[in-house]
Amino acid sequence: MSEFGFGAAPLGNFRRTLSEEECDATLARAWELGVRYFDTAPLYGFGLSELRVGRLLQTKSSDEYTLSSKVGRLLEPCPPEEADGIIFENIPPFKFVYDYSYDGVMRSYEESLQRLGVDRINILYVHDIDAFNHGGRNEAIARARELMDDGGWRALSELRDSGAIDAVGIGVNEWEPCSLMLELADPDLFLLAGRYTLLEQEPVDTLFPECERRGVKIVIGGPYNSGILVGRSTYNYFQDIPDNIRHKVRALDDICREHGVAMGAAALQFVLAHPLVVSVIPGSQTLQELETNLSFVGADIPDAFWRDLRAANLIAENAPTPAN
Repeated sequence: MSEFGFGAAPLGNFRRTLSEEECDATLARAWELGVRYFDTAPLYGFGLSELRVGRLLQTKSSDEYTLSSKVGRLLEPCPPEEADGIIFENIPPFKFVYDYSYDGVMRSYEESLQRLGVDRINILYVHDIDAFNHGGRNEAIARARELMDDGGWRALSELRDSGAIDAVGIGVNEWEPCSLMLELADPDLFLLAGRYTLLEQEPVDTLFPECERRGVKIVIGGPYNSGILVGRSTYNYFQDIPDNIRHKVRALDDICREHGVAMGAAALQFVLAHPLVVSVIPGSQTLQELETNLSFVGADIPDAFWRDLRAANLIAENAPTPAN
């Protein structure tokens, strides 16, 4: 798994329509620059992201890359006027239904293989069993129980035990479902989006110690908290930004300016400094975004920058940094 991975959600026409040529060029450049981990999901563009990632990977040997996709949502055909892409534009005529059953997981896996056009997916994450998507914490817990009681996790375990896939976990926007799954099951890794970042570090106390004890690794999605850490006016996918978040971003920006550090570079290097984190997968929708993201990974950041962040209480006391 490459330290810098490709989060392919933006290739599902996230908030704007992309041409096939644009997507092909971005993915080809990612490969050329050494990216070897690609993450996608049926939800992203309601199949578009998987189709587009698949076009690249069909030209490569499966032992050259790591590929992850997700289960938990099935795509069902519908009249075009009923297709609701949520944050994805110009989607195919599908709607999704949640299905965490044994048969639902197996069907999702087979359909992802077909859309991708490859013979192997390395990692399957259960997608979005969190309060954000299901309307509350109790509802999210009920979905996790459904996953266990209706055989969805058993399906994942069978695929892993048979060697069809290499690893299983969950992909969520909250750390709490990860803690619950550590109690209920035997995950290999978590894709945690937006909750361990330069802006937020609660999991370093609440989740990571048990992950370390269990040998469960972390892939970081949403390292820019949906863009606010690279100058955009979005946080958690939307533009309703709490005042405390705005204030903290301003404070981070002040110290970045003092040291001549790009906040995006600090964001990527900060999460990669944690020993549990095996990859970070910022979304890249264009060639420029891809190359900027990759440049952030190798940018020079002085140790004094990290000391100043710590002194200003902008990062948790026990969160590792590249300086320590």
